[in-house]
Amino acid sequence: MTDQHVPGGVVHELPADLREALTAEGAALEAWHDITPLARNEFICWVEDAKQEATRQRRIRRTREELLEGKRRPCCWPGCTHRERTGRP
Repeated sequence: MTDQHVPGGVVHELPADLREALTAEGAALEAWHDITPLARNEFICWVEDAKQEATRQRRIRRTREELLEGKRRPCCWPGCTHRERTGRP
């Protein structure tokens, strides 16, 4: 299942470790495809903003869990600072 295309965000490309976590869980991957590119961008930025590896891994796990819970944006995340309000870099 890992050879299929998994889209990234508007500004951020999908990192390999997050891609691997999403492709390991069919329902999470389906939810990932169902959210908007801006929403995917928020999850990716949230994961990449982690300063420690343990935090990054916890955020990857939470991304899967939140997608499975039906959430469409990361919980308690103010938003990606790398894009303008128009959604463009």
